[in-house]
Amino acid sequence: MEDQLTILLGRFVQDLGATVSAGNVLIGDELGLYRALAESGPFTPAELAAYTGTAERYVREWLPGQAAGGYVSYDTGTERYWLNEAQAVAFADPGGLLLPGAYQLALACLADRQLIVDAFRSGQGVAWGAHDENVFTGCERFYRPGYVQNLVSAWIPAVAGLADRLTAGIAVADVGCGLGASTRIMAETYPASSVRGFDSHPESVELARSGGVDAEVARAQDFPGTGYGLVTTFDCLHDMGDPVGAARHIRAALADDGSWLIVEPYAGGSVAQNLTPVGRVYYNFSTFLCVPHAISEGAADALGNQAGEAPVGKIVSEAGFGTFRRVAETPFNLVYEARP
Repeated sequence: MEDQLTILLGRFVQDLGATVSAGNVLIGDELGLYRALAESGPFTPAELAAYTGTAERYVREWLPGQAAGGYVSYDTGTERYWLNEAQAVAFADPGGLLLPGAYQLALACLADRQLIVDAFRSGQGVAWGAHDENVFTGCERFYRPGYVQNLVSAWIPAVAGLADRLTAGIAVADVGCGLGASTRIMAETYPASSVRGFDSHPESVELARSGGVDAEVARAQDFPGTGYGLVTTFDCLHDMGDPVGAARHIRAALADDGSWLIVEPYAGGSVAQNLTPVGRVYYNFSTFLCVPHAISEGAADALGNQAGEAPVGKIVSEAGFGTFRRVAETPFNLVYEARP
């Protein structure tokens, strides 16, 4: 028991450090501390404070905490701090991993803890729109780097002939588009195609439109239009209260030779297979966001974002699709194609 307790306490210290550092990550992101370190470091605390127009005493406390977590590099000889190449990509590069967005989403979830406590007691749902507004923007920042890295380079090419069809020009419906990161990527990459986003959350659609995305408010079960050459659902099928109803509508909206590209969080086929660091992240986000929203839409038994391949395949089959297959994967996502 003593050995088990030692291991558990070691994990606890790591987790507690990560939890309390989350706010400091967002401070570094908002105040430009990471960007300054990446672009003009190394800095002493006083130099970084002067460069960013911040208070030296706060910066002097912030920097060692970041270095202790491995998010910032430190030279014991010069007592200066900087970001190495990987750290810069993760925390300072607008086109990089944007890891602060993940912390933004996590802290926004925690701000809504009482809503989830009440839902645990009542069994009622919590709609997406009831959450702190940082959930919407943080979610977009959390997922966007994966779409930037994989959507055009790997996921679309994994579907035979799809890239050529998009280049030539087809109608695309990006269902559950949120703030429109995936919609924008497809529209900019394939200008001959007509790409429109749909989402049931008005505030997200408003933010998408303000960023130049062609989007409108509509549910997955009744978004307008037919004859689509491609319908996409990025990390949202598991959030729906009626995923089978959504799948049936998608099938009806597709052209005879169209494809449904389904991107879902990475998950194995059992709880045991998902007891991993990635599974831990997803189960905990799902408890705060995905399951509550699906219940708010009437789900009798919400999928959750760790449902895995078999339940997604069952939904596709029940909706009347003729084919379903996994076409790609990353450590964070599974990608499927369904055809009528």
